[in-house]
Amino acid sequence: MLATVDYTLAKRALLNDVRTGMTSWTDVCDAHPELMRAAKHVGESSRRDCPVCSKTKLRLVTYVYGDGLREENGRVWPLDVGLSMAADRPGSWCYVVEVCVECQWNHLSEAFVARAV
Repeated sequence: MLATVDYTLAKRALLNDVRTGMTSWTDVCDAHPELMRAAKHVGESSRRDCPVCSKTKLRLVTYVYGDGLREENGRVWPLDVGLSMAADRPGSWCYVVEVCVECQWNHLSEAFVARAV
């Protein structure tokens, strides 16, 4: 069974800060070039519009990290593969990052880790 950490509340707070002028949109639209490349070429489409620019649908980029992964550690995977890897390898985490390929918005969306039942 996978335990989930959802970062929606953190995202809402950050977007509220952008809307009220407490945080500049340039501070949140700052995706690293490697994350942008992964989003464009490997990321999976989502049904959600970018919450900053609303110009395009967000792309989901999935990374898996764990001590037992060796050369697979930190690579980008399709979401279903990343979830399976996290479920099959205790202590491994699957991270899902949402990315806008237009304005470079990026935010950690969810994290998953195997949990004993």
